[in-house]
Amino acid sequence: MRIEIATDPGYPDRPNEDYASAAVPASGQGGSLVVLDGVTPPRGETGCRHSVPWFTARLGGALGELSVSRRDMTLTDILAEAIRRAADTHRQTCDLSHPRTPQTTVVVARWDAERVEYLVLSDSVLLVEDEVGGVTALRDDRLDRVPRSSLVSDEVADATVRNKEGGFFTAAADPSVAGRAVTGELPRAGARTLVALTDGATRWVDKFHRGEWPDLFALVRKEGAEALLERVRALEDADEQDRVFLRRSKTHDDATAVYVEL
Repeated sequence: MRIEIATDPGYPDRPNEDYASAAVPASGQGGSLVVLDGVTPPRGETGCRHSVPWFTARLGGALGELSVSRRDMTLTDILAEAIRRAADTHRQTCDLSHPRTPQTTVVVARWDAERVEYLVLSDSVLLVEDEVGGVTALRDDRLDRVPRSSLVSDEVADATVRNKEGGFFTAAADPSVAGRAVTGELPRAGARTLVALTDGATRWVDKFHRGEWPDLFALVRKEGAEALLERVRALEDADEQDRVFLRRSKTHDDATAVYVEL
């Protein structure tokens, strides 16, 4: 089994809000991976005294522990319990009902000799290579389907689509959001390699259009996860002035890639 993790903060003077981990074996068999992309809040009040990295470390740690120790729980139940645990650590000091309480996207995958289970919430991505080399992107595309008019400002998004029916969902303080995640399982024989990516890494495909998902997968397999992040940084730097591809997006974003060859 080959496991490779690469992560890079968008800016060296700011903490990385992504989180990644991988573990083998899980309860003596198989393994699991966890990738989170913490949501950077706008300037102003968030109702919480803690940072996004503080939150992703706690949620990611709980997801990692539960995914390897509780094979009797579904990934949906594991996410719900992990959110509950993280919320309990600051429920007495923070306003967890605030729309900008710390929150994150989620990718979790767990495997054993028979199957691979997966869970995806919000816009991070899990790529799966099958037994004949085909690559499928497992995604939660609700954010892509939100009308652009609902995203014109943070205030409008928070009021109309963030963690709301008809909008998109992230893991924050409400355990019930776990039921909104995209989940499923595949036979182990039909999932020989996994690549989990935050949207800072998927920019190579969805912002800079340098290839499709199978092309990104091939790049990571051949050159490594770190090479993908370096390519993205070079593309961001090249477009910083003209912003043909970046447009109104931040120039650099935290970027993480986890490669697991089963």
